[in-house]
Amino acid sequence: MKEDCIFCKFVTGEIPVHVIYEDDHVLAFLDNAGDFEGHTLVIPKKHYKNLFDCPAEELGHIMQAVQKIGTHFVKNCGFEGFNVLQNNEHCAEQAIFHLHFHIVPRQDEGHHYSIYAARPKQEMDFNEIWKRLRMPQGLNKK
Repeated sequence: MKEDCIFCKFVTGEIPVHVIYEDDHVLAFLDNAGDFEGHTLVIPKKHYKNLFDCPAEELGHIMQAVQKIGTHFVKNCGFEGFNVLQNNEHCAEQAIFHLHFHIVPRQDEGHHYSIYAARPKQEMDFNEIWKRLRMPQGLNKK
C-alpha cells in the first residue's frame, strides 16, 4: 500500500466506496464521475503505478475480474455492451497513479456518446445504481 494513494485508501476501507466486486486480488467500485451510469473502476489491491510495473500474473487476475464484471453488466443488469479503458502516464491522461481499468456499461438508446469526448456530469443516485449493479457474493468468487 502507498500512504498517499487514494485508491489504496479505498482498498483498506479508510475511504468508503460503492463496491461492485471484490476478490483476493482486485477491488471494483463505482466511479463518481457521473458521466455514464455504472462507470466502474477495477484496481489491483496491491499498488502498481500503471501497466508498466504490474506483473503479468497479477494483470491476468485483473483482466479476469474485468471480464466477469462486464459480463455481469450485460447478462444481469440490462446493458448491451461496455467499454474497457486504461491510461498509462500523464501524457495518456492517467490522473490517479494506481493502475486501474474503467468499465463503462453501454446501451443503445438511439443516440451514441463518444467515450472519448468529455461528457457533462449527470445527476445520479449512486446508492441506487450500486444496489442494482453490485455482484452477488457467489458471482464474486467464481
